[in-house]
Amino acid sequence: MTDPTINTEPANNTEQPGPALPPDIDALSYEEAREQLVAVVSKLEAGGTSLEDSLALWERGEALARRCEEWLEGARKRLAAARKDN
Repeated sequence: MTDPTINTEPANNTEQPGPALPPDIDALSYEEAREQLVAVVSKLEAGGTSLEDSLALWERGEALARRCEEWLEGARKRLAAARKDN
């Protein structure tokens, strides 16, 4: 059972300043963001897109990667808090 006192939301990582994530990316779970990131990387690796489309994909990939990192940082903090409580 999940402890309601433990925050399961991703950490707001203030150590990595940058523009706010687009709302559609900010709402993604870790798994969703990772899946979309894999799709973006595949499209970029396949090539055949215009420079403009490639740049848009790159920017989306960067935002997705940042979202994944937020989730992972949140998990790290939760683990550290759990270890400290024991």
